[in-house]
Amino acid sequence: MEARSSRRQRNAPTINDVAKHAGVSPMTVSRVINGEQVVRAATKEKVEAAIAALNYSPSAAARSLAGGDETRIGLLYSNPSASYLSEFLVGSLDQSSRAGIDLVVEKWDEQTAIKAVVDHLVRGRIDGVVLPPPLCDHEAMIDALREAGIPAVVVATGHAPASLAAVSIDDRGAAYEMTRHLIGLGHNRIGFIKGHPNLSASEERYQGYIRALDEAGIALDDALVEQGFFTYRSGLDAAEHILARDNPPTAIFASNDDMAAATVAIAHRNGLDVPGDLTVCGFDDTSLATTIWPELTTIRQPISAMSRAAVDLLVRHIKGRRAQSEDGPPHMLLDYELVRRQSDAAPRLRPKHKGRK
Repeated sequence: MEARSSRRQRNAPTINDVAKHAGVSPMTVSRVINGEQVVRAATKEKVEAAIAALNYSPSAAARSLAGGDETRIGLLYSNPSASYLSEFLVGSLDQSSRAGIDLVVEKWDEQTAIKAVVDHLVRGRIDGVVLPPPLCDHEAMIDALREAGIPAVVVATGHAPASLAAVSIDDRGAAYEMTRHLIGLGHNRIGFIKGHPNLSASEERYQGYIRALDEAGIALDDALVEQGFFTYRSGLDAAEHILARDNPPTAIFASNDDMAAATVAIAHRNGLDVPGDLTVCGFDDTSLATTIWPELTTIRQPISAMSRAAVDLLVRHIKGRRAQSEDGPPHMLLDYELVRRQSDAAPRLRPKHKGRK
């Protein structure tokens, strides 16, 4: 009997199972569970029917596993990239379901006072918070959570504070490897689109790019570097400026896939073949990387795995506090991978450019 009960717990349906059964995204399931009003009535009915059919009950699982001491954690987000956020949510929701704890997903924007958000988390009996980018580097938010006694785990920061648990990758090393890859293909005029200046990971990626150029004896050309903000719109503007130079680059490395996809769009608009006339590479390996043409060569940041690890670290930290046996905050560094697809190639002798003979 005990063995059968154990198997049932291990094989309990996850939020991904509910999403698949209902034919919706895990984010939509989360919104229904959390009572958000943005979900259409027909969709809500499908999700509720799937929850009933699969007997999905994360709250009940939490009470069972914690002996009545329910654990509630928050995911506070303010990320402009829908593809990044989607993968982050999948990992967080899945790990929360497997751990049998409640996950409350909250959006924050700069129009909302930080104190109001933190007070809302306190009233909601949130035991800890996961902070993906850009909130992973938001000092005022981190300080407010600390003052309220709410532990946090930061994800994908370039400089993890010693006082916080963190999950990240080697952003500088990853950007260095991608730039070295482009140099190895024969490119010596490589454009770069920076990430949001408020994120420490953005500077780490830029420094990796600079280091690779320096080691190869290629002088940094500031005319080939443009500021982006991790949004598709900012990628369009940055790529347009770089490709308008008198001597445009043969490759552009964007700090995330959204901006890389925008660069491909600008290249096509300018009559450039990717990768024949222009190599384009991104960072993250979100779903967007394989839904555009050509598919992006990119750095695979294990976003879902990072969010799962963050939830796991946070839950263990919360339980450690309750047992008065917590250790110092751990910092986890996960592996990245350079993934080659169809958007990179050796440079032609001279790239084509709209308006040039």
